[in-house]
Amino acid sequence: MNTFVQLVVNGLGKGAVFALLALGFVIIFKATEVVNFAHGSLVLFGGYLVVVTRESLGWAGASLVGIASAGLLALLLERLLLSRSRHADANSLALLTIGVDVIVTEEIVRRLGVTLPFLGDAWDARPFQLGGITLFRTQLVALLVAAVLITAFTLAFKYSNWGIAMRAQAENREAAALMGIRSSRVTATAWVVAGLLAGVAVLFIATQDFSGAGLSRGTHSIALAAFPAAILGGLDSTAGAVVGGLVVGLVEALSAQYVSFDFSKSAVFLVMLVVLVARPSGLFGTRESTRV
Repeated sequence: MNTFVQLVVNGLGKGAVFALLALGFVIIFKATEVVNFAHGSLVLFGGYLVVVTRESLGWAGASLVGIASAGLLALLLERLLLSRSRHADANSLALLTIGVDVIVTEEIVRRLGVTLPFLGDAWDARPFQLGGITLFRTQLVALLVAAVLITAFTLAFKYSNWGIAMRAQAENREAAALMGIRSSRVTATAWVVAGLLAGVAVLFIATQDFSGAGLSRGTHSIALAAFPAAILGGLDSTAGAVVGGLVVGLVEALSAQYVSFDFSKSAVFLVMLVVLVARPSGLFGTRESTRV
């Protein structure tokens, strides 16, 4: 029983990080109807800036720089590339993000070389005992940080002018424009928020407790594992992103323990496929209604 409880807590901690990343996918999709496959490179970019500034700024200062840099890169991608192709098909823009992802990822991996630095200096590899259960600080801190950020986002999405504008644009872009909502501002802000969330997530991904490895190409692969979480919950549902992330974290943790570590990577996609067969729009996604 202790093992199961430990796995659930650790799985929820990992799931919280996946939820942050999945939320980034969903925010961009709701604002632009584009799937951002460059999300993994935003994670790597934020982590790389932490590495290169940590010695001079300290861990806390470097972390802030990394988070802000990921948000800035996301804004630049939207302003310099996607906004100039606003009349392109959504699938074409998704392919554009794949190209950006390859370029950014390969350049950062080249710069990192053989070094695989860990980023969670404040909490990484510091487990503690609680009632006979070994808990990892990385997962607990991730769960707390994700809870705070997701709550803040939910409140902003529901009550702020930006949130109202985004919901209006997601519902009907043309009607929102007629009401005076500036689509470019809503879209740019969505990309910035998604980038900031990616910058936060990498502080937990590139740790011994989460991945067993430091910042590397594997970090990019882990970040993209949040895509099934977004699909599972529903690409147009912020609540679905949170639930999908937690489900992915739990499935990965439990299957790694009770089946095998290798199978745990496939189990996430297997669960996604089962959900999509039963509900193609995801658990909380909006079903498209067609009139015959």
